[in-house]
Amino acid sequence: MDKKRKHQHQLPPTKIAVLVDGGFFLKRFNALYNKDKSMLPGDIADSLHNLALRLTGSNTLYRIFYYDCEPLNKKFHNPITHRAVDFGKSDEYNFRRDFFDALRRKRKVALRLGTLKDNGHWLIHPDATKQLLAGHKTLEDLTENDLYMEIRQKGIDMKIGVDIASLALKRLVDTIILVAGDADFVPAAKLARREGVDFILHPMCAHIDQSLFEHIDGLSSVRPHLKNETDETEKP
Repeated sequence: MDKKRKHQHQLPPTKIAVLVDGGFFLKRFNALYNKDKSMLPGDIADSLHNLALRLTGSNTLYRIFYYDCEPLNKKFHNPITHRAVDFGKSDEYNFRRDFFDALRRKRKVALRLGTLKDNGHWLIHPDATKQLLAGHKTLEDLTENDLYMEIRQKGIDMKIGVDIASLALKRLVDTIILVAGDADFVPAAKLARREGVDFILHPMCAHIDQSLFEHIDGLSSVRPHLKNETDETEKP
């Protein structure tokens, strides 16, 4: 029997990669667990790392790929007050910088940082636009807080797609778990599934279009273990 066991084929250990759309993750995390935005960047980084471990298990985690953009570090003049706005000194800039630094110190985390593209255009917030259209506010009533700089991410979707293709074609993992909520990943998911990779979507309780179920192998609803939380939360 022992000789027989020695010659039995040993299956390679399962490897799972967790890919995180950073902008989506932070938006959903704040909506679900950090509504007052009082949590420190390091604590949120801990929660993200813990979420990945709950999704995979420490022995099967291949790597966490986190996709985001470097925060904007420019000055612009608000068109209403004409005052200079230094985005490099904003709370958001400081948060992103500290959050990325905390992630860099985590085991098995790879940051994939794109860039932010600004065209210098200021836009009116949707709520203020609704009030203008309803006649509840006039242009003269607008304040500097009713405006925001139009900023777009550049290169994030491409980085996610390239990594999914690379992981699948090189047979580096058996399963890919994507933390995201839109359909931009569908072409890359199709390729991964054709290569035999199990593709799981983790939308963090966000609604997803029914058509997306055609392009994934499963849906996850695991939640992170938050700081000061007991171990009574659900297991993966």
